[in-house]
Amino acid sequence: MTGDETRDGVKLTNLDQPLFDGADATKRDLVDYLDAVRDRIIPALRGRALSVMRVRPGQAPFMQKNLPKYAPSWIRTVRIWAETSHRQVSYALCDDRRTLLWFANQRAVEYHPALLAGDHFTHLVLDLDPPEGGDFSLVVRAAELIREALAQAGLAGTVKTSGAKGVHVFVPVVAGISLEDTAAATRAVAARAERLDPALATTAFIREDRQGKVFLDSTRAGGATVVAAYSPRIRPGVPVSFPVAWEELDRVTPRDFTIRTVPGLLGDADPWAAHLPSPQSLPADLIAEGHTIPVARVQAMHEGKRRAARARRGE
Repeated sequence: MTGDETRDGVKLTNLDQPLFDGADATKRDLVDYLDAVRDRIIPALRGRALSVMRVRPGQAPFMQKNLPKYAPSWIRTVRIWAETSHRQVSYALCDDRRTLLWFANQRAVEYHPALLAGDHFTHLVLDLDPPEGGDFSLVVRAAELIREALAQAGLAGTVKTSGAKGVHVFVPVVAGISLEDTAAATRAVAARAERLDPALATTAFIREDRQGKVFLDSTRAGGATVVAAYSPRIRPGVPVSFPVAWEELDRVTPRDFTIRTVPGLLGDADPWAAHLPSPQSLPADLIAEGHTIPVARVQAMHEGKRRAARARRGE
């Protein structure tokens, strides 16, 4: 028996199948978890173009952006022009329980909403990754650098585990700030944090240039997505991206938060909503500094070409 049932008009199938290799969980566990946290995760997804990571039996996980043609007509969508593929992409808007349940039944494990809501870029996001083999405590120390850099700029952010090895720092911003200025301010925050402790943290986009330091990734801007608070991840044990109070960050590990543990940890609380500061204006000097810092991906592309040319010349 694989287990079928219906919730909120959505037929759920094969619920007792394993979710993926190493999950130690079934599809039912995923559905039950998402249903249990729906009142927390849906506000983080509502009104935002949604990309999901799905995993089918016997296949590698894959990112789905375009809503499939077989999706129910009641799922709301938004069409966005994709520069990379030069086409309109029809993204889902996960605004209600039955849409979330439908995605869960499609074995959508990870939920990656856009940072854009309507025409408004809503957050600065810094994504902190430890070096290979590095302990989570290094990321905690680097997150405190981001917090200090923000405070020096008169800003405040909140933090969550990424559900992998790192953390995400979110800074809500007021409407009306352009993509270019949002991205510039994010680069400036990362650069200022790096200067606070260059032995610990780096903004080097090319991996081999990081020299065992925590990477302060400032590239999550514009059309980028970031995994939502409370979203599961496709990793052993099905960890969850979970909000943590700043004063608690050095007392937890990413392994503390899984689809099995999080509902009990939450109770009736919504720490993500509770911890998020109100939207903030960005200081002019922060934006101006950011515009002097090259875009990391573009800089890395040019550096890669220069290194390849030197290698061909035998230098």
